[in-house]
Amino acid sequence: MNERNVLGGDLEPCGTEPMTGFFRDGCCRTGAEDLGSHTICAVATAEFLEHQRGIGNDLSNPMPEYGFPGLVPGDRWCVTALNWARAFSDGVGAPVVLASTHESVLTLVPLAVLQQHAVDVPSDISSLES
Repeated sequence: MNERNVLGGDLEPCGTEPMTGFFRDGCCRTGAEDLGSHTICAVATAEFLEHQRGIGNDLSNPMPEYGFPGLVPGDRWCVTALNWARAFSDGVGAPVVLASTHESVLTLVPLAVLQQHAVDVPSDISSLES
């Protein structure tokens, strides 16, 4: 069975450069062993990375022992729902790729909040043309 995104479709890959996901497969999939629920596909910003460092979640410095390269602004990364929600509450919620964000996050973060931070580009852009 395919895992679903917050929009109800198939969960799409979040990023492979760097390789993200709790399972390091490029997707924000989750399972019983993913205690942090790495389910939100966020696009890192300098403000978000600084906030994460400030709460003890340093995403900027590499940790090769965990296969973690360190992030720079613009990188896509599967972040924990709780840390994203905390950043949102503190006014620095990172942009979110809805098609790559796991549906389980909706138990913590309302879809309307995620949509306010969405950076997805529709596959059919004709509705955006005037």
